[in-house]
Formats: sequence, structure tokens, C-alpha cells
Amino acid sequence: MQKSIIFRGLMACSALVAASESVLAADWGDHAGVTVEAKLIGGQQYEGLYGRIAEWEAATGASVSIISKKSHFEIDKEIKSDMAAGTTDWCVGSNHSSFAPQYEGLYVDLNDLVPSDVVAGFVAGNIGASTVGGELLMLPRAQFDVSVLYYLKSNYEDAEKAAAFKSEYGYDLAVPDTWEQVKDQAIFFADPPNFYGTQYAGKDEAIVGRFYEMVVAEGGNYLDENNKPIFNSDAGQRALQWFVDLYTAKAVPAGTTSYVWDDLGQGFASGTVALNLDWPGWAGFFNDPESSKAAGNVGVAVQPMGSVTRTGWSGHHGFSVTSDCANKEAAASLVMFLTSEESQLAESAGGSLPTRSAVWEANVAAAKSGDDAFRAEALAAFAEGAEYAFAVPPIPEWGETTNIVFPELQAAIVGDKTVKEALDDAAEAVDELMRESGYY
Repeated sequence: MQKSIIFRGLMACSALVAASESVLAADWGDHAGVTVEAKLIGGQQYEGLYGRIAEWEAATGASVSIISKKSHFEIDKEIKSDMAAGTTDWCVGSNHSSFAPQYEGLYVDLNDLVPSDVVAGFVAGNIGASTVGGELLMLPRAQFDVSVLYYLKSNYEDAEKAAAFKSEYGYDLAVPDTWEQVKDQAIFFADPPNFYGTQYAGKDEAIVGRFYEMVVAEGGNYLDENNKPIFNSDAGQRALQWFVDLYTAKAVPAGTTSYVWDDLGQGFASGTVALNLDWPGWAGFFNDPESSKAAGNVGVAVQPMGSVTRTGWSGHHGFSVTSDCANKEAAASLVMFLTSEESQLAESAGGSLPTRSAVWEANVAAAKSGDDAFRAEALAAFAEGAEYAFAVPPIPEWGETTNIVFPELQAAIVGDKTVKEALDDAAEAVDELMRESGYY
């Protein structure tokens, strides 16, 4: 998929929206001489948007100094260090709906800085997830996340493979609709170290989020209504066993326990991974021949079923303004610009999902025009996948629990503990945290 073609299609469907925003560029305000310091998430799927910052600088007379750009896990650690040290006088920070409840007191209520008609342009559910304790702590960017299944189409067009698979597993080889089928096919396709059946992020919140959604798909949950850990259940054991079985069979790369999102994206784009559960922001990258060896061979399907439902861990990225920022009006202007309709049109052209209603409509219209079959396929898969979306528990301790749980998941995956031992140990430690936090 050529990103320029998609972008032209989106702009054709949204000419009035984009034109009206360009005309109102002066509404970003006059902030001449102001420097806005920002700490932003970095990585392939996030970088394109930042190229637009020069337009905001030209329109406002202000300048932006990006003083840190890292993965969200590293940005999160840095921000918490700043909070502990009292060094939070930078102005704009990348945020995420899963992390926002942790930053108590750090960010201002954007309802006081952003006009209500601007807020009304976002999808209501995204605004709701950006609101903590009645305060709008971030404006969502065009990075709504729910993961669906990317796959190499050629594996399903090979009669010899199909016959061999049916002989071994007893059912027809087709794009998998269950996680058991994913496991079967991943093991069948794997030819390490040259080719792997699948992959998964294996550390930090990434592995815990994947485990969490697999537990839900198996009919369980991470916490109960009192925030007591319940993931060490039969459902939790089935979920974790799935990761263990793939690792033991060498159907995933040996380094998977150290992988996070960029590693997965580059892995699937290398053309050496058959099946990949991943985020919408990678769609354009995967099917762009300039960045991906898999281009032209990429299919997209709704995420598979567990025993009870489909996986659906979701959230969205956004931008916040710090309480200690010296010029909150300029910072809010930058945040509004980066999340504007024009910015979301540009950012979602690469495959990510928007959080503004008008941009969703523009993307769907562009896909229906028939100019890009892959874009239409991807949007259809993500639209269906979004029906199963669910967020992490909206508590400040979510991130802290993931720091407790992920080493235990890793221990089971590499065989240092049994699945039950790992989950029981993790649940005991999270239970202590929840008790100390006063939940029960």
C-alpha cells in the first residue's frame, strides 16, 4: 500500500474538513517567543505526525523542543521519575488511556483549556476513557488501538501445505478463527531459525496486556469487582499455557521474551512470521513495499476466539498538558493541533485508527471508493475487532501490577516455573499490593 495514495483518497473525501481547518489556522493562537517542551512517544507508527509540528510553529510563532522521545514504557518510567523529583515543568506529554490514572496531579483538566465544541468532535467513548475522576486528562490522537490478525496470504494458497496440514491436524487449513487454530498453524508453519509461526511481546505491560486479553477470551478476568486478582484461575492457566506451548515448540523467535511493539512490527515486515496479532498503526507499514518484505502478501482478519469470546485489549494514545507548565495555553494549542481533524487524517492514512468521528467517516468513505482493497480489508477487520474492545482496569495500580506479573509470566514461558506456580506467585504479590492500596 502506498501511503501517498491513501492520503490523497482521504483528502478527496474530506476536502471541506481539511480546508476549513487550514483557513482557521490562526485559531491556534499567537504564542510568539514561547518554547513548548514535550516528552513524546517514539517509534515507527508514531513519528509521521510530528512532521506537522513545523506547521503549528509557523502559525503560532512558538517553537517546540522535544526533550525526550522513547517507547511508551520508557516514557512512563521517565515521567514517574520526574514526578518523584518534582521536575515536571515541561509542558506536553504523550499519554495513554491505560496509563492516565497513574499520573495523579501531573496533568491539567483540559476541559478548562479546550473549547467544548472541539471536545465534541471526538468519539465519545474515547473522551470517556480519557477522563479520570471527571477531569479530561488527554486529547486522543489517531491511535485507537485494538489488535487484529495480520497474516501472510501465500500460506493459504499453497495446495501442498494445505494437504500436509490437514493430514497432521485433521481440519482444513484456513485463516485461523480461534487461538487454538493459531497455535496449531504457528507450530506447523515454523521453520526456525529462518521462519516462525507467530510472535508476541514478551515483557513489560505488553505481555501482561496480551495475557489479560487471553484470560478474558478464555472466560476469566484479571481482577474481580473488588480489584482482587483472579487471573490464577483455570482460564488464566489455559491462557498462559498458550504462550508456553508456542515458546516450547520454537514456533516463536527465541528472543520473544524481550520483544515489545517495534520488534514485532519489524519481525512481521521481514516476511519471516506467518501470523501476527498487532495494532492498526502497522497496517500501512506492513503493506508498503518500501518498508516491508511482506507487502502485497498481507491479509487482515478479525482477532481470533478463545473458548468464550475474542481477544480485545484496547486503549488509545493522546497528549496531555502538565500542571507545572508555564504556558498552558500554548501547550493546549499544540495538543489541539496534533489531535485536530487535519492531523488525524494524515496520521490515520498510515493505517492507524482515528478518534474523531469525522475522520472515521472519511476513512470509511475512502475505503468504499475502491481505490485500495487492502485499506478496505484492514478497516473492515478493525471495525469488527473494535466490537470486542475492552480496556484495562481503570485503576492507578494497573501499571504496578504489570511490573509484578510480567516476570512471572516470563518464568513460566521459559520453563523456570510451572504455569500454576507462576500465576499463584503473581496473584499473591498483586493481592498484597491491592490490600496495601486499600481496595479490600
